[in-house]
Amino acid sequence: MLELLKAGQPDDAAIGAPDRPFLTYSGLSSLVETTVAQLNALGIGVGDRVAIVLPNGPEMAAAFVAIAAGASAAPLNQAYRAEELEFYLDDLKAKAIVLDEAGHEAAESVAKKLNIPVLRLAVEPASPAGAFTLNGEKLGETRRPGFSDDADEALVLHTSGTTSRPKIVPLSLGNLQASARHIRSLLALTPADRCLNIMPLFHIHGLIAAVLSSLSAGASVVCTPGFNALKVFQWMDDAAPSWYTAVPTMHQAILARAPRNPDSVARAALRFIRSSSSSLPPQVMAELEKTFDCPVIEAYGMTEASHQMTSNLLPPGARKPGSVGVAAGPEVAVLSTEGETLPAGDIGEVCIRGPNVTAGYENNDKANGEAFAHGWFHTGDQGRLDEDGFLFLTGRLKEIINRGGEKISPREVDEVLMDHPAVAQVVCFAMPHDKLGEDVAAAVVLKEGQTASESEIRSFAATRLADFKVPRKLIFLDEIPKGATGKLQRIGLAEKLGLAGGAK
Repeated sequence: MLELLKAGQPDDAAIGAPDRPFLTYSGLSSLVETTVAQLNALGIGVGDRVAIVLPNGPEMAAAFVAIAAGASAAPLNQAYRAEELEFYLDDLKAKAIVLDEAGHEAAESVAKKLNIPVLRLAVEPASPAGAFTLNGEKLGETRRPGFSDDADEALVLHTSGTTSRPKIVPLSLGNLQASARHIRSLLALTPADRCLNIMPLFHIHGLIAAVLSSLSAGASVVCTPGFNALKVFQWMDDAAPSWYTAVPTMHQAILARAPRNPDSVARAALRFIRSSSSSLPPQVMAELEKTFDCPVIEAYGMTEASHQMTSNLLPPGARKPGSVGVAAGPEVAVLSTEGETLPAGDIGEVCIRGPNVTAGYENNDKANGEAFAHGWFHTGDQGRLDEDGFLFLTGRLKEIINRGGEKISPREVDEVLMDHPAVAQVVCFAMPHDKLGEDVAAAVVLKEGQTASESEIRSFAATRLADFKVPRKLIFLDEIPKGATGKLQRIGLAEKLGLAGGAK
């Protein structure tokens, strides 16, 4: 990790926050060395898992970097309730948990119940953004003191567990470095760049794409308290970033506020905008590019790949609306169910292999057997490559709607409905049907001040889609339910919206 930080000049800005002085590269390197020494003195070393439950911000970013340098960082969502924290902390077999001085009632009660020592992160009022000290009681002797090597576990996360028990994904320091290097190279990051991070830092997207890729380039990252559409333009004015990365729902919220912040939009000097973690509607991409007068680079990532797998290209390279781009680090192939590589244009499962890919799920032979078949990691996503090597995702294999034997990609239906002038946001999903098994439903958010009926939108869709793909049921909402990272979730949506009983 210290080698990675050598990309920055000692006095250059590394980690910042709104209304806070920057932590320099020299200060960050010293913090990493001091933190690893503190952990070793407390009995924590290489391979030991340290859960981190902190608010989004510069201390969370710095704690991740410092702990990952000499132990295994296990960031958890601060919004988790006690039952959730108990599951994750017990599953991880965390050796300690890091909390700030404000505390966290649920985490502290669970830590006490599971006999997990609490390390207290303290921040001096006048200190630079991200600077901290750790305090706690000695846990015993350190088995492996010092800094982690490339093969050592540096970050551990869980899969989302939408349809099954969440799986533990251990990622090595080498995995993280490779992914940061891939992103840095593709985005041509230099020390002159500054990222505005609005992504949660308990998730792979923010940790690697925003924080680690920036630091690996000697660039700076400004860490906000988390996404807030009401404050994002003020943050842009204050931080003067050259780029930001976000999920599509965040981009849409920013676009919704843009007309009320014309001066900030005019001042923004973004070199590019990055989008990842779920599919970006082509209509949103076009509006972002028009609003901010810069290219929008859509990428494709997942936890098991330490984030990035494919990406569209900066100009003069191509970026194709609706595509997640070309291989951007690991090898990428589309395979048949028999494990054969399919030619351009054929739809199959997207598979990857490369230095950023996890070595395997922890204690889960069944999942590893399925995920690593035929010498590739199977993403669970369905897609096709075009003649130029650009990947087009057609959906998650588990999200494909099977309507009486007709297979429907919900993403295809999304993109058609998004063309309706009154539609601001949409997510299509499977709802149960007593005769067909499944049918197509859609949750829709209308643009402010716009109206449209269910029959009007269905008629619009019927002019562009085969009859069996037209949603049978539309539900109008003020807001579509999202996951913790801001992603729209198809699986389980029928139940959440009261459609589990299905249609006849």
